[in-house]
Amino acid sequence: MLTSLKSRLTTKLTRQRLAAFLEAHATDTLTLEVGAKNKPYRALFPNTISGDIVRVAGLDAQLDAHTLPFADASFAAILCTEVLEHCINPHQVMAEFYRVLKPGGKLILTTRFIFPIHDAPHDYFRFTKYGLQQLCRHFSQVNIIEEAATMETVGILMQRLAYQADYKLPLVKLFLHLLARLLVRSRWLIKAEYGDIRKAEPEHGIMASGYYVVAVR
Repeated sequence: MLTSLKSRLTTKLTRQRLAAFLEAHATDTLTLEVGAKNKPYRALFPNTISGDIVRVAGLDAQLDAHTLPFADASFAAILCTEVLEHCINPHQVMAEFYRVLKPGGKLILTTRFIFPIHDAPHDYFRFTKYGLQQLCRHFSQVNIIEEAATMETVGILMQRLAYQADYKLPLVKLFLHLLARLLVRSRWLIKAEYGDIRKAEPEHGIMASGYYVVAVR
């Protein structure tokens, strides 16, 4: 029972949301998965060419997202989860995605905004929703979804502190995991959010942990 409780307490808070987002956009059309590694989404995207910058057993191709080795308009879909923040030139990567997508093809992408350093030292950028709109400006349709609301994001940060740091007191990690679970249920506490400290610009989701993007070429 204790093992089961620990497992539930330490499970990533964002995992179910990501799974639901990807399930909603599952397709059997020809898909390029960039940053595939162990191909965790093959069941949702069965007709996939998988690639990663690192040679991994079972991948279809070793590739660099900055210079994709495919002809123009090769794919009906591109799947790219948690990769863009690790790319040295995100603008070039997005241009490559646009190039190899067929007209009407769909880019399915997730990336970080308010989030700790991860996969160091190859962690280079964070993206606001406005930055992502700029990166996707050549696409015909763009839908950007917040991964988590502001208070939920604070909870996610508490959980990452439990994951990514060691503490002098043994109960600190347990406290952080419990606090994280409490915070993700506290979004109702916020009445309004603003895009500046003068509260002159009403805003929504000022501290999203990340974004889920669907962009149609």
